[in-house]
Amino acid sequence: MILADSSIWIEMFRKGRFKDELERMIVDEQLCVHPFVIAELACGNLPDRQRTLMNLDKLIKLPIVSLQDVRFMIEARSLFSKGIGLTDASLIASCLATPGTRIWTIDGALGRVSEALAIRSMP
Repeated sequence: MILADSSIWIEMFRKGRFKDELERMIVDEQLCVHPFVIAELACGNLPDRQRTLMNLDKLIKLPIVSLQDVRFMIEARSLFSKGIGLTDASLIASCLATPGTRIWTIDGALGRVSEALAIRSMP
């Protein structure tokens, strides 16, 4: 499974970039979403807002890892001072908790950390 982070979705909504790749992954049932990504996107200006949010809600969802477990992962894997925030750490934790799931991002810090953890996807 591939988790597209907010940076991918924002590029698609603003510029149409990655649209074909996202559509292909949806058809192939290879795309998943994290509830925090949907919430972040909901904070912004979405095209056809209600329909877009409804379609995002239909995607396969990754589990939310508890805050305690996310904090444990940050310490255990030395993910502090790497330029990622809580949402990014939560996405990483959910991918690690769901074997075979990788993160697709164009965010620099998240990309570097997910690459180091061998969970970065480059579709």
